[in-house]
Amino acid sequence: MTVMMWRRLLLPAVLIALLGGCQSTRDYMLAQGYSAAFASGYADGCTSGDSAAKALGAFRKNVPVYLADAQYATGWDDGFRQCQASANADIDRRLQPDSREDRAWRRQVDQDMAKALSHSRKKG
Repeated sequence: MTVMMWRRLLLPAVLIALLGGCQSTRDYMLAQGYSAAFASGYADGCTSGDSAAKALGAFRKNVPVYLADAQYATGWDDGFRQCQASANADIDRRLQPDSREDRAWRRQVDQDMAKALSHSRKKG
């Protein structure tokens, strides 16, 4: 196969893989056998926990259902804690100063890119 044929096949394959992977947390949990109430609570709690960590203020909780349905409440609490912790860890990771190895790697990549660009200019 030629390079052009590979490119024509690669783009649709990548798009199908990406679009096929778009499953909500709630749908995934239902497929894993969790109750609908727990899955809905988890999804709402996760959205709220993520927002709480990022100070976005988006809070999603069906309070009447939370008070009446233990499965929803448990799912909401689990989702909130797990997604808030995950978002906080992501924030902490981004705020950490780069390690010496990271800086050395980045410097090497920059130098390699500069060499590649200078060679391409000489040819053009």
